[in-house]
Amino acid sequence: MEKTQAHKQLKIFWSVKGNLLLLLLLSSCAISAQLTIAPGAELSIVGNVQLSLQNTDLINNGNFTTGNSMITFKGNISSSIRGSGPIQFFEIEMDKTNNSSVFLLSPVEIQQRAVFTSGFLDLNGFNADLGTTGHLDGEQENARVIGPNGGEVLFLTTLNAPANSNPANLGAIISSTENLGNVMIKRGHQSQSINSGVNSSVLRYYEILPANNSNLNATLKFKYFDRELNGLTENSLVFLNSNDGINWSAQGFTSRDVTANFVEKAGIGSFSRWTLSNINTVLPVFFTLFNANCNSNKLFITWKTAQEQNSDHFNVEKSDDGIHWTVIGVLNAAGNSTTETSYSFTYNNPGQNDFYRIAEYDLDGTIHYTSTIRSSCNTPDVFRVWPNPFHEKIFVNILVANQSQAIIKLFDSKGALVKLQKTALLQGTNQFSVDLGPIAKSIYQLQIEWNNGQMKKTIQLVNQ
Repeated sequence: MEKTQAHKQLKIFWSVKGNLLLLLLLSSCAISAQLTIAPGAELSIVGNVQLSLQNTDLINNGNFTTGNSMITFKGNISSSIRGSGPIQFFEIEMDKTNNSSVFLLSPVEIQQRAVFTSGFLDLNGFNADLGTTGHLDGEQENARVIGPNGGEVLFLTTLNAPANSNPANLGAIISSTENLGNVMIKRGHQSQSINSGVNSSVLRYYEILPANNSNLNATLKFKYFDRELNGLTENSLVFLNSNDGINWSAQGFTSRDVTANFVEKAGIGSFSRWTLSNINTVLPVFFTLFNANCNSNKLFITWKTAQEQNSDHFNVEKSDDGIHWTVIGVLNAAGNSTTETSYSFTYNNPGQNDFYRIAEYDLDGTIHYTSTIRSSCNTPDVFRVWPNPFHEKIFVNILVANQSQAIIKLFDSKGALVKLQKTALLQGTNQFSVDLGPIAKSIYQLQIEWNNGQMKKTIQLVNQ
């Protein structure tokens, strides 16, 4: 534990076995940097208090108990939760600013509440288990659970003839005339691949597994956030369900409300995995390139499509926070094309570190977006790798003056090459991912070369 500051009263006791017992009396304690419980050590929080971690990672390699206390993750940069020991919270609060997150690098259990004041809880491929008593509190557009790399929120409950029951406040509101018995509910946040990947879903799904799962005559109200729409047309969302997560069947809908953000389906005989999508919407455009290059105080934006179907036009959009977007340009689309088509747009008033994206509108008004990229104008962030620690995938940001090829190499602690990837870089800001797969938990060296080997960066990565 690197830096500690007690606002009220803090007592530390060492036992004869060398374990650390931290007894918090009254109010709260703020810790910055990194809170690590070493193997063989114990951190116990006694009483109903609040422990605030300011831009701090929590690493439990020993024994961590929280009593009836709330652990609050604060600050303006992302933090992580990880360790070889079990991590169980009574209450956990996300109070992160600057659009930052609390990343899971280990599974966690939450006995009472996960409170969302600001920022995100990124499951990052791990589960958050609410047991039978936990629940989510205060989720909103800019403060909620996310999980682009997988992971699920779990809750086990009993539902006997439920009427508009919203277990654990997960947003799956269930009614039925039957007794479902014990029900395991899983909520995930990855887009589901439908029709061999032609269609995608919203960034949310529910897997509902009741002990009694036949002749339920049930109703499911599926709640979502606007930022989970994943480019889909909100007023065309319908239900789909799957028994294996691979083969999907369209189930239509009974009602939906784009203001209250829900779609409802009545007359459900049995539950499985459910999500929402525009099942009849074929993706009208496939983007193969998106690049932004700043020169002479102007931003030159370029994108390419491999094919287009019924495309109408492109909106070039700008944001200073990555949330609220303004249209700064409109270009006509090719309509229907099976060959690569290039587009470009020049923006004369770029700001420092602004966000940009392309919105493609097809003829029926359906919208699809590129990924988001940051401006290369006046930004010192020419090279960045995140997250670190990582789990299976990392992202790289490189700003280059000239077109070149990046050679990415990952070495293990013994110097053996475990990953080699080559990626084309265009002039300007480039963002790309490196899929590292399920490799051993260890320390690695990442080496990236570009500009014919004249530029080289080497950083240490931790897989935990």
